[in-house]
Amino acid sequence: MTSVESPPPAAVRSGESSARWRAVLLASVAACAACGIVYELALLTLSASLNGGGIVATSLIVAGYIAALGAGALLVKPLLRHAAVTFIAIEALLGIIGGLSAAALYVVFAFVDGSTWVLAISTALIGGLVGAEVPLLMTLLQQGRVAGATDTGRTLANLNAADYLGALVGGLVWPFILLPQLGMIRGAAATGIINLVAASVVAMFLLRRVVSTRQLVSALCALAAALAVLVTLLVRSHDIETTSRQRLYADPIIAYRHTAYQEIVVTRRGDDTRLYLDGGLQFSTRDEYRYTESVVYPALGAGAHSVLVLGGGDGLAARELLRQPGIDKIVQVELDAAVIDIARTTLHDANAGALDNPRVAVVIDDCMSWLRTPHPELRPAGGFDAVIVDLPDPDTPVLGRLYSTEFYALTAHALAPGGLMLVQSGSPFSTPTAFWRTVSTIRSAGYAVTPYHVHVPTFGDWGFALARTGTAPPTPTMPANAPPLRFLNQQVLQAATVFSDDIGPRALDPSTLDNPRIVEDMRHGYD
Repeated sequence: MTSVESPPPAAVRSGESSARWRAVLLASVAACAACGIVYELALLTLSASLNGGGIVATSLIVAGYIAALGAGALLVKPLLRHAAVTFIAIEALLGIIGGLSAAALYVVFAFVDGSTWVLAISTALIGGLVGAEVPLLMTLLQQGRVAGATDTGRTLANLNAADYLGALVGGLVWPFILLPQLGMIRGAAATGIINLVAASVVAMFLLRRVVSTRQLVSALCALAAALAVLVTLLVRSHDIETTSRQRLYADPIIAYRHTAYQEIVVTRRGDDTRLYLDGGLQFSTRDEYRYTESVVYPALGAGAHSVLVLGGGDGLAARELLRQPGIDKIVQVELDAAVIDIARTTLHDANAGALDNPRVAVVIDDCMSWLRTPHPELRPAGGFDAVIVDLPDPDTPVLGRLYSTEFYALTAHALAPGGLMLVQSGSPFSTPTAFWRTVSTIRSAGYAVTPYHVHVPTFGDWGFALARTGTAPPTPTMPANAPPLRFLNQQVLQAATVFSDDIGPRALDPSTLDNPRIVEDMRHGYD
């Protein structure tokens, strides 16, 4: 009988060592893939926060990133002979560029308003460096092997599995951990640090095989220097962000929050307090009463008792509703809990503490999701007497869905028979197409609509749509028992329904979930 010889101990040790460094390499693949996807998500988040984002910007970033992946894979081909050294260099560059990208974009946006070209360059550089990783890793994993088709397939399968698993981890970590806990600048910097640490671990496993000790130490020193830069950014990011942010606002910032939904800023100079969401002014205490009175009292008709407020998280609409005799139930639905928190603290004087009144039930939820469910504990048996839709302008697809035929159809189910819905509809002068698109969209959901507009000095000409289900348009009427107001009365309201020829009615197709036309209308602005 022929005996089977055992492999020599040296061969066993060599095989174990080879398997060990390949495992480390695959772990680094997963870590680097996670970092790569975080960098791309950070760019998309910054695009939305700084430039409004949207389908076009998102498509350009994603398409540019994918194109850069292919370019990076091609450009690295001449360096495959030095795969280990090149891989470490690529990871070092990726860590420092990706880690600094958010800070650079924010600073440029604040100081020179040229963030678009920084965004494009960051996308191209990060995509190119990430694209160079796969050819280098494939080369490293195949070193020392006589690769047959099956062996190559297994190697590629392992590489893809590590790459995709890492991307999944990065895709989950950014929205649920990094962004809400650290913010964009610190989140990107922390990701860069992870990238550099992974590169350092791989360097100690790989470079010691192919370079001298002196060269290895030089490489590790370079990685340490890059790491020091990102650690400094992580520590000093608050100062950088505060200085840059203040450049964007004329008045001193007294409150700031960055949530998963938006950037919230409150400024104050003297008696003028202002709220901004993602850089867009929401109100100024100098003249908000003109807007607030106009968005509340025409919705109350002959005598509403229950009112649903969708949006309006600043509490100003609730303040006015609480002044109106007969209102005994207000349900306030706001998506972002941070807005409610700021309304209850920083904006407490502006809204007179309305959101802490026992007649106001505050709900933290998406408006459309809330409307789709019954909520018998909050909805009156016959429906609300009035619904006030006080949402930000629909300049993103997320907000555009709340200006759709489907949304207004859902709102109709929350109304009592004969109840009124009032929608803030933007400026008929600055964004006339978006304004009349809103009116047409409300009509398409089965409402009869009466548009009107008033002058708010901070905003300019501002419009609203008063609607009721059926075919008879409602006549805007002030409640007979309205409290003393500073701006609105029946004569002003009646005059507000008149539109001059330059901003007159337009017949437009409605905005729907399938085709959110109003988002593009907002981007075009005045036309």
